[in-house]
Amino acid sequence: MEERVRGVALPAECLDLFDRPLLASVATLLDDGSPHVTPVWIMRRGDRLLLNTATTRGKARNLERDPRIALCILDPDDSARYVHVRGMASLSTEGAREVIDELSHQYTGADFRALLPGEARINIVVTPHYVDYHPVHDLTKAIRVRIAD
Repeated sequence: MEERVRGVALPAECLDLFDRPLLASVATLLDDGSPHVTPVWIMRRGDRLLLNTATTRGKARNLERDPRIALCILDPDDSARYVHVRGMASLSTEGAREVIDELSHQYTGADFRALLPGEARINIVVTPHYVDYHPVHDLTKAIRVRIAD
């Protein structure tokens, strides 16, 4: 039986940032502990976040070694509005081709390109443990949710 990883709910006020075709800046950790940040396509499945990458990419290798992940999405219509998420990632190749096509449709309106010879895709499912949503510059209006210690 699959162990269910407990996470926190994403605040309703920021769901549009995950549901619109906005790039997320995703941070993983390199071997030496330094951050590795890349822009990625993202979509939401309930309170889980779904990314997809080639199995040979740095973020996939980093997350295989250390599943801690952080991401940030900035609202292009209001630079004061953003959401920051920290959590744990799980990796799976099951259905990865279908997911990259779904993401590609969300961002480009078309299927993803043909895979290169030997290229394999992998899904990254993020379970949020901390969410920090800023609707405006006023920090008193921020919404923060986290797993209780």
